[in-house]
Amino acid sequence: MTARKMQLLMSKYGFSITIMLAELFIVFGLFLYLGQMAPIIWIILVILVSLATIVSIVNRSMNPESKVTWLLVAFVPVFGPLLYIMFGERRLSKKEMKQLKQLQSMVDREDNSRALRLELKEQDKSAYGVIKSLLSMDTNADVYNRTDTHFFPSGESMWRQMLEDLKKAEKFIFLEYYIIEEGLMWNSILKILEEKAAQGVEVKLLYDDIGCMATLPGDYTIHLRGRGIEAHKFNKVIPRLTVAYNNRDHRKIMIIDGQIAYTGGVNLADEYINHIERFGYWKDSGIRVDGSAVKAFTRLFLSTWYINRGEISDFDQYHLENQPKDGMGLCIPYSSGPKPIYRAQVGKTVYQNLINQATDYVYITTPYLIADYDLTESIKNAALRGVDVRIVTPCIPDKKVIQLVTRGAYPDLLSAGVRIYEYSPGFLHSKQMLVDGEAATVGTINFDYRSLLHHYENAVLLYRTQSIIDIERDFEEIFKVSQEIYPHTIKTSRYQSLIKEIVQLFAPML
Repeated sequence: MTARKMQLLMSKYGFSITIMLAELFIVFGLFLYLGQMAPIIWIILVILVSLATIVSIVNRSMNPESKVTWLLVAFVPVFGPLLYIMFGERRLSKKEMKQLKQLQSMVDREDNSRALRLELKEQDKSAYGVIKSLLSMDTNADVYNRTDTHFFPSGESMWRQMLEDLKKAEKFIFLEYYIIEEGLMWNSILKILEEKAAQGVEVKLLYDDIGCMATLPGDYTIHLRGRGIEAHKFNKVIPRLTVAYNNRDHRKIMIIDGQIAYTGGVNLADEYINHIERFGYWKDSGIRVDGSAVKAFTRLFLSTWYINRGEISDFDQYHLENQPKDGMGLCIPYSSGPKPIYRAQVGKTVYQNLINQATDYVYITTPYLIADYDLTESIKNAALRGVDVRIVTPCIPDKKVIQLVTRGAYPDLLSAGVRIYEYSPGFLHSKQMLVDGEAATVGTINFDYRSLLHHYENAVLLYRTQSIIDIERDFEEIFKVSQEIYPHTIKTSRYQSLIKEIVQLFAPML
């Protein structure tokens, strides 16, 4: 065992996991004890609980794959129903429901958004339909023009511009990240944050506790607060069994003065800028938004911040006013997350609608390809309609088991005419889609169950913006250095096939 793993085991995280496992053993032990003391009552109770669990799963609103997985689990006596009760469905407390309603009442779309949408409806009904669907699912999302967007084809190029923008901050800096790790990238950013905090700039940082469990000390927020940075953990790990731990904050957002925002696949760690090498060349991407659309980023960050902190304040105090820019096209920042926080799978639906509306081509990059039946069928149907559908995944994986499942999806897609590529130089982590040279998405949302069903995510939908030209250029460069996969080149052993089938079966609940 490495020193880092031993340190993690002996930390508060190891302690919390130990307590949670003990809670599970106590619950199961009580059921077994009841079975010995009153076997008839125990049998009746097990049957009733199992039936109630099965009825609940069948009638619950969830995708078919998740139902099948949970039904299989529910048929395991005692263990299955208890597992579903504890982890199957997240329920909001009254306090959380009250906070959500309060936040939603504070988010009002601007008058000019209605004018933009009506104008788009006249010009392009397909694009209007995609955007209308998005706005109906995500109350924070809105349509913006007068916004400049700049696409970055690598983490290192985006990092350099981030540093320049951070140095110019005058009012506030907000950061929300899944992974932060000490090194060249984070230390260079932290130095500027400290300087700005000393100058009176408000600095708020939110990072995922589980995402940073192996990269930051458990008391790192205390260290940051001592430097003038208001830092907090998202879903802080405590010794308590809760389904909320499965809903991680996978977003990557940086906001400067409510004027400039960054998002994409890039976390704040050195592999993302290729300062260190882990899986060959780390291919990532991101986007810089400057202008009116940053208002949506600011609202999104503050909503997450308030819910995590258990406090609500007026958004207006955070200087939502910003200077519009002369950027062309429309920009729609949006977010996605688990039920019941979000009523629909926003990320999946946006992808599906864009694919369904495509007429010429759809290009996709994703590090993981574990899509559900509906999304897979949309991809296949687009190819069957004659759309040039291309998906690029990594050649060198960060998780070998997940690559097995990803490659397991190839034959079905290839049979429909979808073209599959693997990025030869290393690990491709960017999450982007380009459709017909007119619409694109850049963000944090992978084509897998975790991103589409369980995680808190975010992205930007772009329509006829200048940055789409750069995104198309990036895809052309990716295709040049990637190896196309053909049916006869796919080779897997029986052992690999077995592992793939097992992981695929339980993917919806992992």
